[in-house]
Amino acid sequence: MLDFLHQVLTTLVQYGMLIMELIGVCIVLVTGVRSVIGMFMKDEHIRLKLAQGLAYALEFKVGGEVLRTVVVHEWSELMILGAIILLRAALTFLIHWEIKNEEARLS
Repeated sequence: MLDFLHQVLTTLVQYGMLIMELIGVCIVLVTGVRSVIGMFMKDEHIRLKLAQGLAYALEFKVGGEVLRTVVVHEWSELMILGAIILLRAALTFLIHWEIKNEEARLS
């Protein structure tokens, strides 16, 4: 019974990770296409919109990584996962800093 519950949890987490990663990728793709279109249309807010879209996508990607911590079995995997989460968190911080600067520039 316990093995069955473990298998169900593992399957749910794997599907959850896949869905979170897919949502993040879709957001990056849509934001990229909208940014290219906005660039050609000379939208002055395009950098802000691109940064906001990337930050939003990174949050979904970090969510997928956090889910992955549930099924990690070894310390080496956990350390690699922790490094990935830290890198993505740093990227999110830098993007939010860029958003703040861009909003100040446009005001």
